[in-house]
Amino acid sequence: MPTLDIPSLYAILDPEQMAGANAGKVLHELLEGGAKFLQLRVKTFAASDFFELARRARTETRSYGCKLIVNDRVDIALACGADGVHLGQDDLPLAVGRKLVGDKIIGISTHDLDQAREAEKNGADYIGFGPMFGTSTKNTGYAARGIEMLRQLRAGVKLPIVAIGGITENNVSEVWQAGANSAAIISDVLRAEDIPAKVRRILRQEPARQRLDFG
Repeated sequence: MPTLDIPSLYAILDPEQMAGANAGKVLHELLEGGAKFLQLRVKTFAASDFFELARRARTETRSYGCKLIVNDRVDIALACGADGVHLGQDDLPLAVGRKLVGDKIIGISTHDLDQAREAEKNGADYIGFGPMFGTSTKNTGYAARGIEMLRQLRAGVKLPIVAIGGITENNVSEVWQAGANSAAIISDVLRAEDIPAKVRRILRQEPARQRLDFG
């Protein structure tokens, strides 16, 4: 299977982090800004409401040429025709997820090198790694991993790495330079006054990213 090419910005649409803003409006703004890889993360919606948002997200992301990943819920990912699913350490095992989604994209959240190597060995398409810095968007139970641990992870696995946790417009270049293929930026983007402009500014920093064959 060819290595997955993940854009430098991994957008996340999480209604809990949008200070009451309309999810459909924010989705459109992320796409207008240039997001090409987007995860839908919904923790508190009823399944029917989650599915309706996922179906809308699938329609819009497809029209913008953006890949859609659904967090946690394999059933919602399959029902809306998403490009893939992202699973945490406490979600369905990777092998079970693979049986259900076939050749769709599967990302796995990891917090150390052992977890990352396990995900790589078992056939994940990419790994999430974090929390990089302090974060208020999710209680992971893990201390901040930091740049040095990201460098160690980069040296230890060949899979694409999506760094997450406390990443902002101001420190994203540091994360890319340490070896992350992509950076998930949540609150700094979702709570911006002008989301499309924020996304564009982040993407304009991409030339500072190390353009290396990390594999």
